[in-house]
Amino acid sequence: MDLPGKVAIVTGGASGIGRATVLALARHGAKVVVADIDRPKGEATVAEVRTMGGEAAFVATDVTSWEDLEAMFAFAEVTFGGVDILHNNAGVGTGRPRYPQAPRERWERTLAIDLWAVIAATQLAVPVMCRRGGGVIVNTASLAGVTTYIPDPIYAAAKHGVVGLTRALAPLRDSYNIRVNAVCPGVVDTPLIWKGLEGLSPEERAQAEEAIRQMPKLRPEEVAEAVLEIIRDDSMAGEAVGLLPGRPPRIIPPSITLRGDPAQRF
Repeated sequence: MDLPGKVAIVTGGASGIGRATVLALARHGAKVVVADIDRPKGEATVAEVRTMGGEAAFVATDVTSWEDLEAMFAFAEVTFGGVDILHNNAGVGTGRPRYPQAPRERWERTLAIDLWAVIAATQLAVPVMCRRGGGVIVNTASLAGVTTYIPDPIYAAAKHGVVGLTRALAPLRDSYNIRVNAVCPGVVDTPLIWKGLEGLSPEERAQAEEAIRQMPKLRPEEVAEAVLEIIRDDSMAGEAVGLLPGRPPRIIPPSITLRGDPAQRF
């Protein structure tokens, strides 16, 4: 898909990977809806887009609310005429204490934002994109969704769910001309990695902060560039693209593929 003139929605677009993707999309000619619960940062991102000559608008969105997601798509259609691109990017970690000690409301919130919202927004996006003749959906997953990730089991479960959903939606390309793919970065230098340290003792926090500082990390802009490449590549559908610092993006195939499985026909 060529980006000039296209309309994109980025959830969690006020900071981190989302903000970087908003700026990259606008820089390449797309009109962008910044959807986030953080109005000040979201409006600041929109102002930055406009300063560089791009088009963007902010809509306050709680991605765990079906009504907010419906309003987000309606806002995009009224403001820019439709939706061609959806970047399901909003995400959180569970934090400490780690599951199974984590309070129920905390792990439920992780599942709601990291998985439920992706499922819901994708379902709502399909009829909206069909009115434009198709589109592209890119889900922010994680390497935690394709590997064993012990630090946050609920986050890992959610991201595995996002990857599984993405792969299972590959047929949408043939049915609706909608391509669904996922970007799976390793550790990204965003506020999210520091929020996971809440609840630690001062000694534990100091050790964790030092470990994070020494860890190879991706810049949000590197992830944003991978998202744009996925959008542009019309051959990609149902793929999970892994990202690590200092390495080119690569498609991560499923560990098992059941070729000719009759169960896949139903």
